[in-house]
Amino acid sequence: MKQYQNKQELVEAVQQSYQKFRTEFTDVPEPLSDQRVEAVDKTPKEMLAYQLGWLTLVLSWEQEEQAGKKVITPTPEYKWNQLGPLYQSFYEQYGKVTLKKQLTQLDQLVATWISWIETLPDEVLFEAGKRDWATTKAMWPVYKWIHINSVAPFTNFRPKIRKWKKQILEN
Repeated sequence: MKQYQNKQELVEAVQQSYQKFRTEFTDVPEPLSDQRVEAVDKTPKEMLAYQLGWLTLVLSWEQEEQAGKKVITPTPEYKWNQLGPLYQSFYEQYGKVTLKKQLTQLDQLVATWISWIETLPDEVLFEAGKRDWATTKAMWPVYKWIHINSVAPFTNFRPKIRKWKKQILEN
């Protein structure tokens, strides 16, 4: 997994990977945005819903812990071995609006995500055990949770959306 030298490098990675990911959606036609293709596991709207779901979820963990609540990850309704149903809940919750609305929501959420990162002290970002919700057997620091829920999927979904567009738009 990518290591970051400092908070600014992490913020820049989120911003850059998001902008590249987001640019891929400029030519996705709304009427086709729910269409499934064989070689890609998610539709464009599902990719966006997935991101909206995870970013919102991680931010909710932070808000709950800061409010003094015990955080149950990933959610009280889903366990870590139930990610498929969790993703389905994201698609239901965030996938029913237009593609344009999803993109607007994600723009706002990524801005909130970056603002949150910028408020975190370096020791919270880069030292393990500083947030209960981030403390697992693997003892990941918060930055790894940030990376795997933003930079990594933004980067990994780009080839998928390109493959989807190639199959849909070139046929």
